[in-house]
Amino acid sequence: MSNVSLGVIFHPKFPPDMLIDYACRAEAAGFDELWLWEDCFWAGALTSSAVVLASTERLKVCIGLLPATVRNPLFTAMEITTLAHLYPGRFIPGFGHGVESWMKQIGAAPRSTMKALEETVIAVRALMQGENVTLQGDHVHLDQVQMLVVPEEVPPLYIGAIREKTLRLSGRVGDGTIFTELASPAYVRWARDIIAQGMAETGRSNNQVAVFTQAKVDPSGSRDAVRKSLARAMAWSTFHLQPMGVADEASALIREYGEAGTAQRMPDVWVDELSVSGTPEQAATAFQHLVDAGANSIILQPLDGDPACLDEYIRYLLPLVRG
Repeated sequence: MSNVSLGVIFHPKFPPDMLIDYACRAEAAGFDELWLWEDCFWAGALTSSAVVLASTERLKVCIGLLPATVRNPLFTAMEITTLAHLYPGRFIPGFGHGVESWMKQIGAAPRSTMKALEETVIAVRALMQGENVTLQGDHVHLDQVQMLVVPEEVPPLYIGAIREKTLRLSGRVGDGTIFTELASPAYVRWARDIIAQGMAETGRSNNQVAVFTQAKVDPSGSRDAVRKSLARAMAWSTFHLQPMGVADEASALIREYGEAGTAQRMPDVWVDELSVSGTPEQAATAFQHLVDAGANSIILQPLDGDPACLDEYIRYLLPLVRG
């Protein structure tokens, strides 16, 4: 598994004053990447990235993801440039649509989420490459804008994607794609095929796949909490389950039994495919299945925002997946 990057999420529910210690422990344990979310109403991801980069030596710091409509592309490129210049090769920003209800709540909902995302990624990359950018798009409006400072190495720009249109978009203009929780091995394989179609449209040759997965390691093998967390996630999205062939069954369970009943009734194989959980051996097997499906980075998501999960990963899982 040496060619697969191992990451962990610093959940937005964690207090900011935990950030440096959490990052340093992750780096010392052998994690390759620390991922930050920019969820509305929590701590800022760009400032958090700067703190982690300054406090560690080799850990890559990644944001999954920056809502494309929240910032002007020039100022986004300026912020990324600063971190990329000071910490070359260690910062990876990811862009996405943002949660629709939040974007409406803060007045940042675009006319077209797809055009806003594509125009933003194209503009940010061009600006960091030193180009003089004029773009009068659906969302982005730049008139002969050129940066005076650019990074020697432009960082890869990732795109968070779930459905076909955004996956294809990521293939067209992204350097990598972020898959959110509920990404099974079957979903990873299916989504990589869609990304490849987008890559073919523009002749791009590389797109790294980062897979978020709910992770909870317990020597006793208990997965009750994992089941509850998966059922909550299924309640807002069963789209991920289509490549597994169980989307209709999951929707029926949720309609009839609600989240609690679905948690009790979902088959063990669903838990196996949708999480890295259970005994250390079960978790390591699930991890390997994601590797086999084509994940380039596997990002462990602490269950229910529990910081104690990091200690479990370090103690029980890393010796198996790094061995």
